[in-house]
Amino acid sequence: MNKTTNWLDQVIEVQIEKVAHGGIFVARHEGRVVFVSHVLPGEIAKVRVFEDKGGSFCRAEPVQIIQASPDRVPHIWKNAELAGGAEFGHIKLSRQRELKADVLEEGLQRFAGIEMRVPVQAAPGDDEANGLGYRTRVQLHVDENGDAGPYRERSHEVVRVKKLPLAVSEIEELGIHLKNWQDVKKIEIAYSSTGQLQWTIDKKLKGEEKFIERAGGRTFRLSPGAFWQVHKEAANLLANEVVGMAKAQGFDPQGQNYDLYGGVGLFSGALAAAFGLDLKITTVEASKTAAEDAKRNLVDIKGAKSVALPTERFLDELASHGKLKSNSTVIIDPPRSGAGRHVIDRLLELSPAHLIYVACDPIALSRDLKPLTEAGYKIQKISAFDLFPHTHHFETIVSLVK
Repeated sequence: MNKTTNWLDQVIEVQIEKVAHGGIFVARHEGRVVFVSHVLPGEIAKVRVFEDKGGSFCRAEPVQIIQASPDRVPHIWKNAELAGGAEFGHIKLSRQRELKADVLEEGLQRFAGIEMRVPVQAAPGDDEANGLGYRTRVQLHVDENGDAGPYRERSHEVVRVKKLPLAVSEIEELGIHLKNWQDVKKIEIAYSSTGQLQWTIDKKLKGEEKFIERAGGRTFRLSPGAFWQVHKEAANLLANEVVGMAKAQGFDPQGQNYDLYGGVGLFSGALAAAFGLDLKITTVEASKTAAEDAKRNLVDIKGAKSVALPTERFLDELASHGKLKSNSTVIIDPPRSGAGRHVIDRLLELSPAHLIYVACDPIALSRDLKPLTEAGYKIQKISAFDLFPHTHHFETIVSLVK
């Protein structure tokens, strides 16, 4: 290794080797790893080191692409190339999905010991639209001049924008991003599948108060700020995949069924639409507001219950009563950090016959899968969907049986 172990602000020439988790790419220089954003495998680039703490790696950004990849395209967000939420905007859409599949494959192998290549599938309509116009939720920040836009990647610097190419047309046409918002800090905009627009200015509600979504054969009412999938096709796509996985394993609507991190009741509702209103299922959600939404959304399902508790606390109580019955199905859809060892250990104690894991982070998923497979759970199917085009994010669903 070079005696110089701190290269801050130096410009070095590197060849990019591969993609890494988090939307960055890996290069090596004089024995050290260099993490670089906004490049592609195979490219040769001059990069400026902007973070170096003197260890085995540093972080850099490109200043010149010497040899470009054939998969490089003009960035989809002109004048906002460095905006967070569009870090893959310089990459051909089909190649983005291959890179995401690379990340999932490496994560499964490295953290779960699973050798499997899973293709990342496009959502309906995305190829035709080049992955644009899909976001039904948009968050804008406001700078000291009153200009609104996304944060610059990995910073709190606001990027001024004239267009919102990833948003559905109804949000772009609202024009909020073009106005001056002096003394405002944050703006959140949402558009529902039933045609309603709602936005908050520093948490003050504007637009329509009643917010209705339709997915999985059901209608869902959402309180302001309630979580819902960002991609306009995501809720339907994920709900249908969960129902399909349940059917494939002989789902028992009268069994011990649980929908953990259940939000406003999307998966429970979709199962009721598929298996009937006699369905027995308990949805568990830490947010009291979302749990109340779920209770209202599932009110016509005779055996549905909505519990407002953190999943950890709920499982602690449930596990104290022993294992689940042999006709049990548990769905978990944890936050980006994953379910974590406490939840996984409780699930192993409960030993559900069928487990469906919906994940938005492939590394957290892989870490959670390892103890499950070591305890005897067998993977029946893994599906992955590109529900965040032009970003490094994607969704993965895993079906496991005991």
